[in-house]
Amino acid sequence: MNTPRFYTLTASCPDQAGIVARVSSFIAEHGGWIFESSMHTDHEEKRYFLRIEIRANSLPFLLAELRERFAPIAEALGMDWKISDSAVKKRVVLMVSRQEHCLYDLLARWQSKEMNIEIPCVISNHDTFRGFVEWHGIPFHHVPVTPDNKEAAYAEVQRIFEDVRGDCMVLARYMQILSPELCRAYPGKILNIHHSFLPSFVGAKPYHQAHARGVKLIGATCHYVTADLDQGPIIDQDVIRVDHSDSVDDMVRYGKDIEKAVLARGLRYHVEDRVLVHGNKTVVFR
Repeated sequence: MNTPRFYTLTASCPDQAGIVARVSSFIAEHGGWIFESSMHTDHEEKRYFLRIEIRANSLPFLLAELRERFAPIAEALGMDWKISDSAVKKRVVLMVSRQEHCLYDLLARWQSKEMNIEIPCVISNHDTFRGFVEWHGIPFHHVPVTPDNKEAAYAEVQRIFEDVRGDCMVLARYMQILSPELCRAYPGKILNIHHSFLPSFVGAKPYHQAHARGVKLIGATCHYVTADLDQGPIIDQDVIRVDHSDSVDDMVRYGKDIEKAVLARGLRYHVEDRVLVHGNKTVVFR
């Protein structure tokens, strides 16, 4: 059975008495039916986080009026907030280089409708996967990146993203460092999969670093991209055990499975508005 259409309210504000009462009373006063409700208090930061799903047809008005009516309450509570509509799919632009596993996995989840998103295009600094992507009926943009053209290349990436009305970018093993300007243009909208359990082994060749260090666990991290390399807020992570007999190639092979799963989970949390960012940390309502 399909889930009825719903609106998702996500918000954070200074912790204070009466937050739940104000919000839930507002919804109840208009006959709103709450599907799901999640809350969290960060005692150190003294900040409150919430996520509420409201059945759309239980309200006597549409989304624009819901936002307008809720705004005074949000202002009074000092909220950072948004309300999204489950009927509007997020438009996810995928970026990839020469490693295919994350791209293949996300396209399979999209094609099977397991991932409720639109993919308006794929951008790559190589032409390797053009045929595969276009076979899926998705436009492919080859934007080469060299040491001499980075400013122009990332200006083109931004132009494409704006042109297709993208909601977020996913670096599905896109092996380039984005420009600080591009990172600053889309805070909380660019997701990356890094093939290590951050904050360990940032930068290039983390499996080689892990092997040289003799670690017993390797992992992957889905995080938001910032201008600081591999330092953005973490959305999801996972690990697998290794031992002294595993080579770098073994670790790379094991790691690909973790990378796919972690990126898919992180993207799902993001498009379902389950991730709230505060500073360099996240609250993820699974």
